Amino acid sequence: MALLSDDDITTALALLPGWGLEDGMLAKRYVFPDGFMAAIGFVDRVAVAAEAADHHPDIDIRWNAVTLRLATHDQGGITEKDTALAAECDRSALG
Repeated sequence: MALLSDDDITTALALLPGWGLEDGMLAKRYVFPDGFMAAIGFVDRVAVAAEAADHHPDIDIRWNAVTLRLATHDQGGITEKDTALAAECDRSALG
């Protein structure tokens, strides 16, 4: 899978509200007002989507906040696998 160009990444980010670039990866922080268990439920849903896609995000959990970071490590950057999983993670945040 080919790396996305800077223009492709900019276009993708326009369609992925709240996502940005952090250390060469797509990144987004989700906050769950209902606390830790809501955050963990979200992580569980992301894990199912990630496993189905055979593409796994870096996940950081801090009580009611979850930060996801996506890059296709074997390609050395951001690919369509990352933008597709980012969109799926957004759907998973809805419960």
